[in-house]
Amino acid sequence: MKKDEYDVIVIGSGGAGMIAAITSRKLGFKVLLLEKLPTLGSKLKATGGGKCNLTNTLSNDDFMNSFGRNGKFMIKAISMLDKNDLRDFFSSIGVQTDTKDGFRIFPVTHNSSTIINALEKELHRLEVDVLCDVKVEKILVDGIKTTGVDTSKGEFISSNIIVATGGLGFPMLGANGDGYSFAKELGHKVTDLYPAMLPLITKETWVGDCTADTIAKAIVRIDLKKAKKLKAIGDLIFTSKGLRGPVILDFSREITPLLEKYDEVPLLINMVKGKNEDEVFQHLKKQSSLNPDYNIVELVSTLLPASVSKSLCLEVGADINKKFKEQDGQVRNNLVKIIVNTPLTVIDSVGFKKAMITRGGVSLKEINPETMQSKIIDGLYFCGEVMDLDGPCGGYNLQWSFSSGNLAGHLYK
Repeated sequence: MKKDEYDVIVIGSGGAGMIAAITSRKLGFKVLLLEKLPTLGSKLKATGGGKCNLTNTLSNDDFMNSFGRNGKFMIKAISMLDKNDLRDFFSSIGVQTDTKDGFRIFPVTHNSSTIINALEKELHRLEVDVLCDVKVEKILVDGIKTTGVDTSKGEFISSNIIVATGGLGFPMLGANGDGYSFAKELGHKVTDLYPAMLPLITKETWVGDCTADTIAKAIVRIDLKKAKKLKAIGDLIFTSKGLRGPVILDFSREITPLLEKYDEVPLLINMVKGKNEDEVFQHLKKQSSLNPDYNIVELVSTLLPASVSKSLCLEVGADINKKFKEQDGQVRNNLVKIIVNTPLTVIDSVGFKKAMITRGGVSLKEINPETMQSKIIDGLYFCGEVMDLDGPCGGYNLQWSFSSGNLAGHLYK
């Protein structure tokens, strides 16, 4: 075998790419890992706010169901490397993990550098050839079979190419969609791409007065006829321009496609743990009796943070210096309604520049779930975020990257 000839070439050094390279090398293949940035694992470094949420404690079935209708595509990959296998793998390369909240699993250091350093050390131990600062320009094919790659440092020969280039999120960390371009050039369909797992911007400006507060277990619904069944529950955080927090990061994957279609996406948010209008009214009435000196803001603050209470009172035209019973009847009714279903209008997102994941990607219909190999080009494999499969916050997407990378690295034909 010539110096520039390999059994497998892996493009991209995120979680999927590094584990694909490690898996292939352990099976005895000669492996080249190519990364266009100067260092490995740049986007992995930002995962989970830098803490690297590797996976979670869900059963395999529940884990896959969290990805929706495409979850079944993961059966083979997850069966070969599930949460327990992943923890065992990291333990074998010197990384211990823990789950302080009983759900999310992190390295005990809660530092993504621990993961990157361990993977890099394992690549070196296995003598995987790693080249950074090398941009792949084109995947070379002969008919319907891969033959190598053309790069900024010349051609490298291989009959097996694994594309692990990630999505479009965080372009400052190297994301530019080159994997999608490779796929399209080789005849693959790439579905529409949207930023996901990111903050949202609202038309309403009062949210900017509530940035110090977190709403636990908020229920967020989309107020559009075709999306009435969609909802999410979780912690909500107000920002100077809109919304974020776990519930928004999860739900944004449903909202960004609608933004493109409608320009504005109306939301209804229940910030009182699912209480209905009658329950809220009775609560306010009771608290008013118990605290007769409370003004309307102080009264609503028995349900919500003070800043949010004041904003909602002002939204319905309440006199914030008066008591609940001193308000106009319609004002009281409107206040109860806005507490139970707070309307907010999403007009934009922060876009791919701060999107943790990409919704959409290389069509799963053209990838064999048993091997991760292309159904169009022999020797072409995909893994990780470049495919049309994404999940919620909480270690789902990184587990999928590792599992799919491991399966692709086996080079099943």
